[in-house]
Amino acid sequence: QVQVVESGGGLVQAGGSLRLSCVASGSIFRINAMGWYRQAPGKQRELVATITGGGNTNYADSVKGRFTISRDNGENTALLQMTSLKPEDTAVYYCNLDWTAGPSGGWGRSTNWGQGTQVTVSS
Repeated sequence: QVQVVESGGGLVQAGGSLRLSCVASGSIFRINAMGWYRQAPGKQRELVATITGGGNTNYADSVKGRFTISRDNGENTALLQMTSLKPEDTAVYYCNLDWTAGPSGGWGRSTNWGQGTQVTVSS
C-alpha cells in the first residue's frame, strides 16, 4: 500500500515564506514524478510544480521565480519552498505521486494523492 503525506502548511503574512514537504512510502519500485497542485475555494485544482525522477522541473507561470520544487530521492520526499507569498496563493496544496510498482505489482504505473495541507496568506 502506497501512502502520500503532506506537511508544512499554515498561516503566513503576504511576502512571507513556507516550505511544504511530501513523503511517499510503501511498495514503490520507481518514482516517475512528484508534483504539487492546489485548489482554492470555488476553483478547480491546478498544477503548481512538478519534478521528474530525473530532476526535470515544471512550474505554473503564476509561481515561477517564487516557488522551488526539489526531491530527496533517497527519502522519497518532495519539497516545495514558497517565497514572496501572495494572498492569491491561499489554497489547499496537494501532493501527487506518479510511481511504478515492481514485479510483485505487475510493473503497473499508478498515481496517488495526499490528503492536502492548507496554506493561508493574509494581506
